[in-house]
Amino acid sequence: MENSETSRVEDVPVLETWGRLKADPKAVLVDVRTRAEWAFVGVPDLGELGREVLLMEWQTFPDNRVAPDFSDRLDAALKSRGVEKSDQVFFICRSGGRSRMAAEAMAAAGYRRCQNVAEGFEGPIDADRHRSQLGGWKHAGLAWVQG
Repeated sequence: MENSETSRVEDVPVLETWGRLKADPKAVLVDVRTRAEWAFVGVPDLGELGREVLLMEWQTFPDNRVAPDFSDRLDAALKSRGVEKSDQVFFICRSGGRSRMAAEAMAAAGYRRCQNVAEGFEGPIDADRHRSQLGGWKHAGLAWVQG
C-alpha cells in the first residue's frame, strides 16, 4: 500500500540538486548520515551559496537504529531556520537509501517538496569496493569539506 505523501519524493541527480539549491535561496540540504560519517568522510559545502548543510542523523551510530524522534527534531530545526512546508528540502546520505527514507518520513509529516539526492555523497561501490568513483556528490566534483 503506497502512501500518497511518500510517493511524491523525487530522486534528483547530484548536479541537478546543486542547480536547484543554487536557483532557490529557500531550498535546504539535509545530510542524514551519522556523526562518524560527517567527521571522517566529510560533508557537502554550501558556502558558495551562503548557506550551511543541516546535519540530522537518521540512524544513530554505532547501533544503526532509526532515531525515533527524527521527524520532530528535523521539523523543529527546519522551522528555526524559517523553512516552510512548501519549500524544497533535499536529503542526502552515503548512497541514497537512508536519505530516501528520511525524505519519505518528512513528506508524511507534511513537507510537500522533499527530494532525495540520488547516489548520495559517496555513490555506489565500484568493482574494487571503493566509493566516490562511480557517482555521488564527491565524484561530481561538488564542494565538500572534511568534518
